[in-house]
Amino acid sequence: MPLAISLPTSSPPPPHLFPRRHASLRNRRVSVTRSSTQENQTETGVIIVGAGLAGLAAATRLASQRIPFLLLEASDGIGGRVRTDIVDGFFLDRGFQIFITAYPEAKKLLDYKALDLQRFYAGAKVFYGGEFHTVADPLRHLWDSVASLTNPIGSVVDKGLIALTRARVLVKSDEEILMASDEVPTIDLLRGIGFSDEILDRFFRPFFGGIFFDRDLETTSKLFDFIFRCLALGENTLPSMGIGEIPNQLAAKLPADCVLMNSRVASLEYPNGSDSGPPVVRLQDGGVLKGELGVVLAVEQPQVDKLLNGIREPVVSRPARSTVCIYFTAEPDQIPVQDPVLFLNGSNTGIINNMFFPTNVARTYAPPGKALVSVSLIGSFEDRSDEDLAAEVIRELSGWFGESLVMSWRHLRTYRIHFAQPNQCPPTDLVKNPRVGSGLYLSGDYMTSATFDGALVSGRRAVEALLREKGLV
Repeated sequence: MPLAISLPTSSPPPPHLFPRRHASLRNRRVSVTRSSTQENQTETGVIIVGAGLAGLAAATRLASQRIPFLLLEASDGIGGRVRTDIVDGFFLDRGFQIFITAYPEAKKLLDYKALDLQRFYAGAKVFYGGEFHTVADPLRHLWDSVASLTNPIGSVVDKGLIALTRARVLVKSDEEILMASDEVPTIDLLRGIGFSDEILDRFFRPFFGGIFFDRDLETTSKLFDFIFRCLALGENTLPSMGIGEIPNQLAAKLPADCVLMNSRVASLEYPNGSDSGPPVVRLQDGGVLKGELGVVLAVEQPQVDKLLNGIREPVVSRPARSTVCIYFTAEPDQIPVQDPVLFLNGSNTGIINNMFFPTNVARTYAPPGKALVSVSLIGSFEDRSDEDLAAEVIRELSGWFGESLVMSWRHLRTYRIHFAQPNQCPPTDLVKNPRVGSGLYLSGDYMTSATFDGALVSGRRAVEALLREKGLV
């Protein structure tokens, strides 16, 4: 059955923004025919493959230029890795995700007020030696910070070095940080600054390990500096209706009917040679699409490698970062604190890296009279069942909070995210050229910083490279 797609329509931009040779793309209405017996080729301005943050950012940039496009998504929803499921009235983000308000690209694209961002405590509670110890941002929680100076998470000197590290990154621009040539693994940077093993093992490994999904802290120092700068300038938050509201907000601004769900791309093909213009996009169901201006690949790196097989030389990729996120439900009187704080495992034992109570941050994450628990592990744990992992987490947390509370929690769902982030160990290039072929461009967090912001930046950069090549900007 034909599926009609209304492409973006509007009055033409000035001639210098839309050359005559592409004027026919304006005000076009197309249809995509799903047929196993007849090949139907549909043409539009640009084909974007993947409706995660990078693809949505690319679509947003095209819409701003009034360039027609189709955004193809293989799954049943937008967002890529940034999605929220509703299960029994609970909002379950797909993996541990925090939105930092200081992300520069995000500030340009998103309406923070509409997201109704709910703030975390600016610091953390670290489980070490059988009890919890506070690490606090002195500029936001002065007295908590003063009280924590003598706790065993690090020395007074360590806490002074944190202040110096903050000052060091704040005097640099984002561009200086991401383009730095003197990168090292984060752990080497921190040791070079002079941090003790105590604060490295008890705070930095669980905190930044939870951000990078890399407890060894082998991730590039460029990413550490960028994140540290954003943390210093902004706040850790969650949208009140789940992390998936971020892609939802981006998609809501796009022209109607420009997104095709459940449309998996099988291959990219250059029928007349690799220098003949943009590749043809062949869907798994037999549909054929062509972007007259180009194709933007905005899918995860493993899928990019498959689709570019035969188009470019194989790229040796490092193993991706993986994580497991386990959710539990509880009664409100069965959780130990009401503070919107992140808990870190500083004991260097057990499988838990970090955990928190989402309903302490945003009450909307659970139905009335219920609380939600989120626990994060680093790695894939492929040899362990969901039930086994949930049982071990309950045993481990019983040692943190007491059996009387934790044993009453009920396992709700487990998410195994095999590609949580690209591996960004040195050496890295965080400003990659998005053009990889005639009319073919790449976007995704693997092209720049492995962050929400990096995904958004990469989508914009891919489209701007396309527009420059076509003389549209």
